[in-house]
Amino acid sequence: MIVTAHTVRFDSLPLDNGAILGPVEIAYESYGELNAAKSNAILVLHAFSGDAHAAGPGPEDGKPGWWDNMIGPGKAFDTDRYCVICSNVLGGCRGTTGPASINPATGCPYGLTFPVITIGDMVRFQRMLVDSLGIPRLLAVTGGSMGGMQALEWAVAHPDRVVSAIPIATTARHSAQQIAFNEVGRQAIMADPNWNGGDYYGKEPPARGLAVARMVGHITYMSDHSMREKFGRRLRGKEAFGFDFEVDFEVENYLRYRGSQFVGRFDANSYLYISKAMDYFDLTGGQASLAVALQPARARFLVISFSSDWLYPSYQSQEMVRALRARNCDVAYVELQSSYGHDSFLVDVAEQSALIRGFLASTFEKLA
Repeated sequence: MIVTAHTVRFDSLPLDNGAILGPVEIAYESYGELNAAKSNAILVLHAFSGDAHAAGPGPEDGKPGWWDNMIGPGKAFDTDRYCVICSNVLGGCRGTTGPASINPATGCPYGLTFPVITIGDMVRFQRMLVDSLGIPRLLAVTGGSMGGMQALEWAVAHPDRVVSAIPIATTARHSAQQIAFNEVGRQAIMADPNWNGGDYYGKEPPARGLAVARMVGHITYMSDHSMREKFGRRLRGKEAFGFDFEVDFEVENYLRYRGSQFVGRFDANSYLYISKAMDYFDLTGGQASLAVALQPARARFLVISFSSDWLYPSYQSQEMVRALRARNCDVAYVELQSSYGHDSFLVDVAEQSALIRGFLASTFEKLA
């Protein structure tokens, strides 16, 4: 069955920088049925370049959602038991208000007049959506990478609305290295002559800059082992080097393909805004320690990391777990063995599914 996308409109949204943005729209999809008590809702939060289409065949092209192997009947997020909701984040370009949206004050796309946003703003917008759906508390909030940041923000900023949280392959704050990779991507976009200070809508987009940004990002999502297994030093369609700067290696061709594919579905300005929101995220918020910052949280936690993830290494998850245990929170932690790097949460799902299925079942039973 084709999944139907929905959009909800609100008059205004207060932002962390003090601005009021409005009107605003948020796009979402849902899978499964909300029970009579509205106690079985799970909010799935997407990573950097994701969107609201998390599962099932898409409404536009019929392609499966980005977490289709995790959401559905009998899967980790079992839609026979739970109602799963996924929205596109604020600042995105897939139905939710972002820099490509029309500014009602000018009748033109916002571009760089769009206010700089935070993970907190994204979560505040999601809470407005959840409120509009009449859901008093979420059974779980979950996501990998940036989705995990949002799950953590939900648990701390809205503790009365979250029964459990499952942050996966994520961090409580970006390290210098993580910020550095994002900055390289932003600079690649802004160095493209077609970027034009963010005012490229209706013109030639900064496709080459955005493609390079994606190429850099994609390298960080894989592990050395997975790249060695997938590509090695194999040549692309030739038996010897070309002695030029065209494609020689399979890995070069793969990155160019990924970059060009990304340009067709993502907005360059959204890349700037969302990556900056990730860099700004710091759950401590200037407090004395992460343990102090987590004090408001009341949710049960299942924290998952992956052994080969060097973009969001396990030590960052372990830091969160130690802080939660220092607050006597109900927390379980597992580092899963995987060779797929940061992408493990998307592709290596067998053990992850078993863990989440059991965690959700026990959480739901406690509500009964």
